[in-house]
Amino acid sequence: MHKVNVSETTLILPSHPPFLHDHGLSLSHLDTDRNLHLTFRYLRAYANTHTVSRDPFPIISSAFSEALVHFYPLAGALRRRPEKDQRLEIWCAAGQGVPLIRADVDFTLDSVNYLDDPESPFVEQLVPDPDSDEAMIHPCVLQITSFKCGGFALGAAIHHSLCDGLGATLFFGAAAELARGATRVTVKPVWERAELLGPRDPTRIESPGIREFLQLDKGFSPYKQEIGVVVRGCFHVRDECLERFKRSLFEQSGLNFTTFEALGAYIWRSKVKASGIGADENIKFAYSVNIRKVTNPSLPSGYWGNGCVPMYVQLRAKDVIENPIWETAEEIKKSKSNVSDEYVRSFVDYQEMHYGDGITAGKGVSGFTDWRHLGHSTLDFGWGGPVTVMPLARNLLGSVEPCFFLPYSTASAGRKDGFKVLVTLQEPALPAFRQDMKVFSSGQHPGQS
Repeated sequence: MHKVNVSETTLILPSHPPFLHDHGLSLSHLDTDRNLHLTFRYLRAYANTHTVSRDPFPIISSAFSEALVHFYPLAGALRRRPEKDQRLEIWCAAGQGVPLIRADVDFTLDSVNYLDDPESPFVEQLVPDPDSDEAMIHPCVLQITSFKCGGFALGAAIHHSLCDGLGATLFFGAAAELARGATRVTVKPVWERAELLGPRDPTRIESPGIREFLQLDKGFSPYKQEIGVVVRGCFHVRDECLERFKRSLFEQSGLNFTTFEALGAYIWRSKVKASGIGADENIKFAYSVNIRKVTNPSLPSGYWGNGCVPMYVQLRAKDVIENPIWETAEEIKKSKSNVSDEYVRSFVDYQEMHYGDGITAGKGVSGFTDWRHLGHSTLDFGWGGPVTVMPLARNLLGSVEPCFFLPYSTASAGRKDGFKVLVTLQEPALPAFRQDMKVFSSGQHPGQS
């Protein structure tokens, strides 16, 4: 097995003090959603583009130090507010920093296919994995692993209460600019979480769907469900198969579906079939929607807090399995019409009214997200954009079995057609699920019920 050698862990401090007095910062009601009480882990791989290898560690660590002047809450510590509601807040004090792990390996990125295999256990060593207590003290932990070829991997473990993927990208984008020699960051970060996404006075729930999908259960913690051994599977989706599948759905329904709607419906059905869920059990398809342009007024371009709300489709397991797939895809399509400023405000108000009651989406949640168009390629620290971007999250949107649509590595030979799907499943369900994905790839018109 490939081994990573860790040489040191450095505490990266802001390059100069960003504030005069220790203080607490309130998070928004989206940040403190209990489904976001988790650490999100992912990596970016960078190929060597220099004729003479450069050590990435001093360059990137210096850039992080400068970026933390603007994004200093990432160096803070999460804590429970002393008031009765026990919501999370970030405590910012002098001397805080972001741990940065320095590591190396004695082989090349090419020898491990530029980290383009999510099923490889090796990738786990490239990303910090703090436990829940460590994540409160250091909500952001980073790792740079240098490869023999001069390429490197940048791993990040960030507590989701601080930011979502787009928010974290603002931080990494600022650091990348500074690493390339910029003297200032293009986008100034905006905090103002409680002001921009706080509850109304009086609170009110006027959007349909909030009470339908969310329930109150103090005793239920979505990420502590005992579901046995969970494993990852990676599946390849060719453009030709996908287009043939979408045409099949159109012929049956007269409706045009996006890739997310069509393939999401197929994968959800396959997961439900393979997992042996009871026919009458209510299950949910969960995904998040970016609301930065949905709110009125829109959120500022520098807002780096959580700027997405969860959306749900709820059906009986029997209906997902037995109904034509186009009907499930249509439910996913229709759910998008619920996205509005009122939905966001109602979701925030619901969090205000019932936070202490244990808001949950319940059991049987399958979380889906599409990473194919998130703009990761712009994060250039001086080596070009990342050739591979990979999430290693075990939990997502109240789901312990998340699914990601991912682009292929730009450095991998061969696979340029289509994209890959990373699915997390209970181990006994994986063989049946693999078989269903083979059916999809064979082009046997899997749009039939």
